[in-house]
Amino acid sequence: MIDRSPHLVLAVWPDAVQARLDDLRRTHYPPERNRHPAHCTLFHAVPGMVAAELVDRIARLTAQAPPPAARIDRVVDLDRGTALGVFSPGLVAMREQLADHFHGLLTGGDAVPARLHVTIQNKVDRPTARALQRAVGASWVPIDTAIPAIAVHRIIDGAWHSAGIWRFRAKR
Repeated sequence: MIDRSPHLVLAVWPDAVQARLDDLRRTHYPPERNRHPAHCTLFHAVPGMVAAELVDRIARLTAQAPPPAARIDRVVDLDRGTALGVFSPGLVAMREQLADHFHGLLTGGDAVPARLHVTIQNKVDRPTARALQRAVGASWVPIDTAIPAIAVHRIIDGAWHSAGIWRFRAKR
């Protein structure tokens, strides 16, 4: 049977970084819409028909690479929301390898170069978004970390169902 559910591919944060990002999201994201933890999306909807190939590729890439360095370095204006920008050349390079491999199957934002970020607020009015951007921007201290793993989730009726987590295993 062919899996038709789209697959979401995310960078996994270290626990302390995840807790800090979740706290920001819990504080600023409209609670009625906040159904997921803070996350950095690499792909929003890889077709389920290539799920086995996707996880095989991710398993091979993460086995051969060390955890990529990442810096959560800036406030990003999402018009009606706020995000934190993520700078990670190693993570972007891995994403580009996957995007090249699945070229022709990716759509929308998945088919264009990545603009990595973590959304901490979305679907609010513009003045509310601008106020948070100013407040966070005035006190934001960049977070330097490494991405320990990549996670894949099946999306079924908007809910995420874990399909696995692959840790980066090579030494620096």
